[in-house]
Amino acid sequence: MTAIEEEGRTVVPLKGIRRTAARRMVAAWEAPAFHLAVEADMGAALRVKERSPGATVTDAILAACAAALRDHAALNAHYADETVTRFERINVGMAVDTPAGLVVPVIKDAASLDLAGMANARRDIVQRAREGQLTMDDVTDGTFTVSNLGMMGIDGFDAILNVPQVAILAVGATRQQFVPTDDGQGAWRPRARLTLTCDHRAIDGATGARFLAAVRDNIESS
Repeated sequence: MTAIEEEGRTVVPLKGIRRTAARRMVAAWEAPAFHLAVEADMGAALRVKERSPGATVTDAILAACAAALRDHAALNAHYADETVTRFERINVGMAVDTPAGLVVPVIKDAASLDLAGMANARRDIVQRAREGQLTMDDVTDGTFTVSNLGMMGIDGFDAILNVPQVAILAVGATRQQFVPTDDGQGAWRPRARLTLTCDHRAIDGATGARFLAAVRDNIESS
């Protein structure tokens, strides 16, 4: 995009992916969305490098979502024109902060990847996103999105739907919290807030709750 310098201000016209994203944000506000939140123990996710040296906590979260989507197809869907379309392929988008702004490249067939494969795919799209090398194919056909602001110190937030997708997961920062245990004592545990935004035209509360619980369980057992 080319900035236009004027007296006292700089005007930056949106182009390409950024313009498309801006239009989708407007459409997202028209959707009747609701939010569900849980806290997850991140102990297993923080040990992800023991299982795959090149993987990160983000990869563990992406893998947990992909596995949950395989069992909860209602969340792997689009809504448009009073129709819900569910997909066999699980293509997980990942919000990436770049010098040009937020973009959401897509990891195609994410459920077919092991942790190492997920890490490789994530590194590739993040690097190309930050270098401005994404193609239109890299940012299309997403069926679900993950937005992780935890590494920026945000404890929790409600993400805006990436329409026409029917749900998006927001991940907050991992903090040490004192958690009561069954023996009446307690322990300090690393925990993070997961918030699911759902399009109520396609998903009801119970369906969203079951999916979010599955994501949490997958993260805690990963």
